[in-house]
Amino acid sequence: MREEKHLLSKALIEENIISNEKMQEVLEEHKKTGGSIGHILLRFKYITQKDLLEFFEKKLKVSYANLSNYLIDPNIVKIIPKNIAIQYKLIAILKVRNTLNVAMVDPLDSFVIDSIRQITGCDIKPFVSTEGEISDAIEKFYSLKVKVKELRTGVNSLKNLTSQMHGIEEIDMKNLDSITLNDDGAAPVIKLVNLVMERAVEYGASDIHIEPGEKSVRTRFRIDGMLQEVMSLPKRMELTVVSRIKVISGLDISEKRIPQDGRVKIKTTNKELDVRVSTFPTVHGEKIVMRILDKQSVLFSLEDLGFSRDIQKRFETVITKPNGIILVTGPTGSGKSTTLYAALDRINSVDKNIVTIEDPVEYQLPLINQSQVNPKAGYDFAGGLRSVLRQDPDVVMVGEIRDYETAETAIRAALTGHLVFSTVHTNDAAGAVTRLIDMGVEPFLVASSVICMMAQRLVRTICPDCKTAVNIKPEVLEKIFSIAKVMPSKNQKIYVGKGCEKCKFTGYKGRIAINELLLPNEKIRELIVNKSPTSVIKNESRNNGMYTLREDGLRKVLDGATTVEEVIRVTQMDEN
Repeated sequence: MREEKHLLSKALIEENIISNEKMQEVLEEHKKTGGSIGHILLRFKYITQKDLLEFFEKKLKVSYANLSNYLIDPNIVKIIPKNIAIQYKLIAILKVRNTLNVAMVDPLDSFVIDSIRQITGCDIKPFVSTEGEISDAIEKFYSLKVKVKELRTGVNSLKNLTSQMHGIEEIDMKNLDSITLNDDGAAPVIKLVNLVMERAVEYGASDIHIEPGEKSVRTRFRIDGMLQEVMSLPKRMELTVVSRIKVISGLDISEKRIPQDGRVKIKTTNKELDVRVSTFPTVHGEKIVMRILDKQSVLFSLEDLGFSRDIQKRFETVITKPNGIILVTGPTGSGKSTTLYAALDRINSVDKNIVTIEDPVEYQLPLINQSQVNPKAGYDFAGGLRSVLRQDPDVVMVGEIRDYETAETAIRAALTGHLVFSTVHTNDAAGAVTRLIDMGVEPFLVASSVICMMAQRLVRTICPDCKTAVNIKPEVLEKIFSIAKVMPSKNQKIYVGKGCEKCKFTGYKGRIAINELLLPNEKIRELIVNKSPTSVIKNESRNNGMYTLREDGLRKVLDGATTVEEVIRVTQMDEN
């Protein structure tokens, strides 16, 4: 008998889950039939399914994969032959690089794991699941070719889209304002598109990518800033799926040569979401990206963003000043707008006139006058900002400073007694100075008006359900932290997420901000006026107490919030 079996039977007896006599019966049956220990225990009714799952999770630290709620890529399933899946009661659920996650009734069966490793050429990461869930999944996914044929048959009314476009638009025009998910009476292609949107909302995805390839159509979700593949469809489904999405978002389904932009509202059981749709022609067909905007989502406070305490305290001080420009910098998707909303919410009161110019309005704030630009109508950031200054504002937020006109107007507003919030796209805080000067703003105006520059990134946080400490050699830790102002203590614990069903086996769940806060003093203002290089301004700011993005990230590592790998991934461009 293999060692794993011995350990399993011994652990079950020690935990008083089963008596020694009953376990001997199970082991005798195992010798005769070769069936798994877990399956025999359940068949003899010596243990319940719930107790067995809890035992694997809590005592043996093997994560449970709830297949009834799991979105599985059919192509991943097929990595393991069907006869092997049926014989050993298992199914492949996810592949990350060369690691194949496999749900098994008996995740301690090393013989089976070794066999799968040899068959697939992958490293195997076992998860525990129920025999019923695995059987249902095998039936569902290994029969998917038949179901895809049924789906194709069910959309015969759409198969000649190129010649029947006008009729389809008439049929679906009533759905252009909004669509409701889980429409049981809908056509198969509608159900498929609704399912993709429903799962994206369920997983907290910010974007859905539908990408045509040479032989298939890949679907990926952006979750916590990272793209994850969730589904692959046959190439023959491309036309109907793309056309359905274009119809509900008000796009021209006959136009495939140029990019298009549209939008659609979707309704779930408890909220209404705004989805921005973008199409892009590629050599294999039209790629679609759907950005999910939840305007009803809860507004984050500064505390929720995960600021380090000292940075939050200094930032809160500067946002209460009566005038000046506050800039938040970083690439798209780094949480700049969320930070600005949290700042505005912190200073919001009935005695202030706060006006915003945004593209688009992502959160709706009480007591604040929010406006959305419309470039097609000639309403842009620069023009909007000039108009806002005639509205007697105390505080103005302009979504982004993109050109000299907007920058010059913002500086004039700051110098005439207004507090202005905005964003610019730069790698670090000091780079905002160079960016404004490159736009044509005089250095002395930048030095006299900008009171805060804060670079920001988002790092994924370790999943609390599978968070575990790891041992890292002191010399390795010392090398990692050698560039930082902070150093780990002698017995410092470093954490990672081992991956579980709750975090979709990524080891991460949620994100927090890391920040680089630059508050100009007289020395730094002098450097700005003299057009000193960004590196000189950054070094002087560090001497004045500023933490770089990587340093602040490593502080979050020491706090147990994120991992070293995540901080390095997010900040590698800034530290080069």
